[in-house]
Amino acid sequence: MMSNQGARITQGQFSYLPDLTDAQIKAQIAYALDKGWAVSVEYTDDPHPRNTYWELYGNPMFDLKDPAGILTEINQCRKTFPNHYIRVMAFDATKGWESPRMSYIVNRPKNEPGFVVERIERDGRNQGYTIRSYATLKPEGERYK
Repeated sequence: MMSNQGARITQGQFSYLPDLTDAQIKAQIAYALDKGWAVSVEYTDDPHPRNTYWELYGNPMFDLKDPAGILTEINQCRKTFPNHYIRVMAFDATKGWESPRMSYIVNRPKNEPGFVVERIERDGRNQGYTIRSYATLKPEGERYK
């Protein structure tokens, strides 16, 4: 068994950079709004790379044009879920795109336990691998206490 304990989750844009300040987050939101993208706030306590469906906090903000309003929503989500991963998602509804164009983490638990890589022996000489978050060893709601 191999482990990567203590490593930061690297999902979305800016994931290898230090955490963004609120001013930097606000600037990225302004960029998304200038492009006409709808912004939403999402959270999870299971940051597995294949877990693309995070919980939506509130509703997508299709009509909001002020970055400060979205930052307020982010801060409310941080207050409600201080020990969860929180990300901002910007969705481009332009015909032909119709997909997320921007996604980045704006909140992390203080302790990020990392992932375990398990090797699975299969028929013959074949081997398979699976990745599992250490956080999922605890039940939902108790993972980052």
